[in-house]
Amino acid sequence: MLLEFTCNGSPVRLEAEPAMRALDLIRDRLGLTGTKEGCGRGECGACTILVDGRPLNACLLYAAKLQGREVLTVEGLARGAELHPLQVAFLEAGAVQCGYCTPGMLLSAKALLDRHPHPSLSQIEEALSGNLCRCTGYAKIVRAVERAADRLHAQGAAPGAQRRPAAGGGRA
Repeated sequence: MLLEFTCNGSPVRLEAEPAMRALDLIRDRLGLTGTKEGCGRGECGACTILVDGRPLNACLLYAAKLQGREVLTVEGLARGAELHPLQVAFLEAGAVQCGYCTPGMLLSAKALLDRHPHPSLSQIEEALSGNLCRCTGYAKIVRAVERAADRLHAQGAAPGAQRRPAAGGGRA
């Protein structure tokens, strides 16, 4: 079947088998290997992509469901050599260790900040709850999301916007 969609801002037009997973299309056909396969059952979040701004598990999604959609993978976060504020915050906060979960964490966090520019600690934890990390213990990841929210706010949030309450920690 012929699929046409936008991926990381670029139009994509290619043939794909009806039963092909979005994960396989993204990694094998488009060569975007930042999207990882972890569990293959939608439980770990390593394969998270954004489809029309919503975080979805690419391992559970048929490629056909991308038809006519806007897809964002981790490769599409940066603009050329300029990292997205979330990527910078993850580096600064030490929220990247082995890195396997990082693409999914970044995209889940982006979806959150797009919806809630000043998230509370509970909103951050809820947004990241579908992404598993075995290295960091989540506190550094939560701090990175908070830091990115602050940075994005400083770069152009609407006047009078409420600053989110500071967090005292994160998930252990």
